[in-house]
Order: sequence, then C-alpha cells, then structure tokens
Amino acid sequence: MASGTVLITGIAGFTGFHLAAELREAGYRVAGTVAPGHLPSAPDLHTCDLTDPAAVREVVAEVRPDRVVHLAAISSVAHKDNQAFYRVNVLGTMHLLEALGAEGIASNKVLLASSAQVYGSAARDVVDESICPRPVNHYAASKLAMEHLAATWFDRLPIVIARPFNYTGVGQTDSFLIPKIVDHFANRQDRIELGNLFVEREFNDVRAVCRIYRLLLESDARGESFNVCSGIGHALMSIVGALEKIAKRSIKVDVNPAFVRPNELPRLIGSKAKLESAIGPVEFPQIEQTLTLMYESALG
Repeated sequence: MASGTVLITGIAGFTGFHLAAELREAGYRVAGTVAPGHLPSAPDLHTCDLTDPAAVREVVAEVRPDRVVHLAAISSVAHKDNQAFYRVNVLGTMHLLEALGAEGIASNKVLLASSAQVYGSAARDVVDESICPRPVNHYAASKLAMEHLAATWFDRLPIVIARPFNYTGVGQTDSFLIPKIVDHFANRQDRIELGNLFVEREFNDVRAVCRIYRLLLESDARGESFNVCSGIGHALMSIVGALEKIAKRSIKVDVNPAFVRPNELPRLIGSKAKLESAIGPVEFPQIEQTLTLMYESALG
C-alpha cells in the first residue's frame, strides 16, 4: 500500500472526486482545496482562492503534502470571462508552485493537469507530444501558458504535466456533452439539440484517467508532458447510437447552429506511446460500459 499525503486542488470537482477515491484506495491520505463558496465537509478539506497567493501558501504550509495534483481551473471552453482563464489557470498555478518552493516542500511529484486542447488544429490523425501546440481558444491558451510557466520550475520541483483528452463518467455535469446526451435519454426526451455531429473525439472513462494520474505520481517521470489518452475516437452520432441501444429507445437529433463552436476541431485523438513508456500499458473501459454506468446513475 502507498503512504503519504496527496494534496488535490479542486478536489470538489468531477475529476477531484474520482481521483480522491483512487488515491485513498491505494493507501494515501488525501487533502484538498475547494473554491470559496464551498464549505469544507471534512478536516482535510481547505477553502482556498488560488488567485490569493497568501491563501495558497497557508494551505500548503498546513498540509505539507508529499505529492500534489493540481486540478483546480476554469475548465469550460464556453466560460464568459476570458480574463478568468488566465487569473485562475496561470496565476493560480504560479501561486501554488511559489508556495511549494517558499515552504520548502520536498514533494515527491507535482502533477499539473493541462489539456489536449493545447494542440489546437493539429494536422495529424493521431497527436503525439512532439507536435507544436497551437491553441485556438482562451481555455487552451491559458493551459499552454501554464505549461510554459511550469517549465521555469522544472529545476526546482519534480513536475509532470498531464494532457488529458476528453473524458467523462458518473458525476460530470450536464454542461458537458456526454452527460447532456445521457440525461436526455434518462429523462425520456424525444429530441435533443447538438452542435457538430461529425466531430470525432476520445470519450474516455474518468476512472481510468485517475488511475493514470496516480501512476504518473508514482513514476520516475519529471519535467515532461504526457498525453492521457486511449487512442480511440468516437463520432458524436456513435455515442447517440450506443445510448439508443442502452436505453432501448430512439431520439431525434437536431443541429443547433448556436452550439457549433468557432474553430471546432474535427478530430482529436492522442497517441499513448510516451505515456505507456513511463507507466506501462494502460487500459480503458469500453465506451458502452461507461455510458451504461452514467445512464443507470442518471435514472437514480
């Protein structure tokens, strides 16, 4: 069994919830930060505004983590406040790294969650880490800026950067695409409005992503970026088709032009070769298994 304390920023979020369960199961003590407005529900949870450097340092000094996973971020591409992407995603990360350095935390590993969206409209069928990032929205640009900021700390902290491709699972809000579709089936809606029906994305299971995060925390990797991906893509209509089989009913799909994002990437599939060279073979549940769990959870 593992030992030591892992600090998860953004522990109250979708990924944080599943990652905390993964780490506790492995034997770690887990502490976490929640954003102002969320009341801590356990002694190891701490309210913290990442844009306040003093508040971040106070939490780091109190927890003194052996490992850190930085998940807290503005994660919705459609977020209305463009400046918030940079205040939280870039400056918030800077405050965390500065706090770890100032407190002399001898962390075994600091994992920073970036995003595969940093690659932008990469002109390759399968995207690997050698591709030069070309972000096409503020969310992705802020994540790439965070990566460059983190690189200035590579000689002082054992940092690893994760670039997860799309993932989903039980507990993700319906502001995200797959839970929205699942909820329409669970609520027996006759029709659904979607955007571009022909985009192809990975829709991986959050539990597998969290296991990979744990393995990266425990690996010897540092000063590097890794795709967190399965290499398996799904067209949006294939997701609808899979849910029609699971729910045993059909749904009418309408395209709403308002949901078609500018600069939409037609295909975003990753290579997991570098990841597997660092942590060994990775396996993901079949998409039908993930969708079934989400559907059954939505039914209550």
